[in-house]
Amino acid sequence: MGTVWGWVSDRWEVVVLAVLAVAPLVIPALGGALGGQVTTLFIYCILALGLNVMVGYTGLLHLGIAAFFGIGAYVLAILTVPTFPFQIGWLAAAAVSIAVTAGIGLALGAPTLRLRGDYLAIVTLGFGEVAKVTLRNLEQVTGGMKGLNPVPPPGAGVTVAGTDLGLAFAVDPRWFYYLTLASLAGVVWAMRRLENSRLGRAWVAVREDELAASAMGISATRVKLSAFAMSSAVAALAGCLYAASLSTTADPNAYDFNRSILVLCAVILGGLGSIPGTLLGVAILVGFDTVLAPWADSLIQQLNINPSGSSLLSFSGWRLAIFGIALVLVMRYRPEGLIPSRRLAAELHGDQR
Repeated sequence: MGTVWGWVSDRWEVVVLAVLAVAPLVIPALGGALGGQVTTLFIYCILALGLNVMVGYTGLLHLGIAAFFGIGAYVLAILTVPTFPFQIGWLAAAAVSIAVTAGIGLALGAPTLRLRGDYLAIVTLGFGEVAKVTLRNLEQVTGGMKGLNPVPPPGAGVTVAGTDLGLAFAVDPRWFYYLTLASLAGVVWAMRRLENSRLGRAWVAVREDELAASAMGISATRVKLSAFAMSSAVAALAGCLYAASLSTTADPNAYDFNRSILVLCAVILGGLGSIPGTLLGVAILVGFDTVLAPWADSLIQQLNINPSGSSLLSFSGWRLAIFGIALVLVMRYRPEGLIPSRRLAAELHGDQR
């Protein structure tokens, strides 16, 4: 039994991926609204893994990850919507979006390398607000508060084995489910490889002691810039999937400070620098908000518990209070997070060993 459990714990990614891949075949609801909600959950997992590179691995407090999420969505939309003449195809547009957003991340990181802690957090927060306002005011390019639409689905205009991929994505949520699941699996695999690579170890070394890392020959400047670029690129991928799944960029307020904080809370709740912890944190916070809360509200309505529509009797009306209580309890009793990285757990509990 112990051997089986050890095998599962060492290969949890494969086990979870296999379960999620089979789920739509045995849970019919994933072919409807629930499938769209879980797809959104996968997208947030990708976004949180991007933020984990900055906050968890490199130790740089980033409060503007939603801005790069939005930039990725808008660049994809500009290159694919019928409003503009580009229409270069979804995969090519996603590649360009990721590259452009990574470049913007480098441009933000370069002048802020000397900043640390609260000062860096303020700069990234300010960038997020500037990006949101810019997207709102460039109406001729971004559509202003209306956003850009319709964003064509992946595979639009492509037929494989008699199947119109664009139509398949449009009518069956399971196509987006599997696309986002495959993307999440790819990001998890890449993060696992980076975590154990020379670059990943350099990120952690800079987080632990930048002066000591520099004395060992590690270029803190290059390491930080690589973290900015990688985090921005992963956030852009999440933005591309988000815009495609909604067939619109939504309005710029969808990429505001509140979204950055939600993702940051998920990373902290799960465990800084921990891939399974990050995914669990997203599953708890975002899953609660996008899956559990709507289901509970629907159940309350069906049972006619809240006929007047009072927010005090609605489940979603209490979600922020529940978030706050959960974070307070975690910070009080398990500050390293629910599934911390081994290094962080050892640091926080070193006096007990």
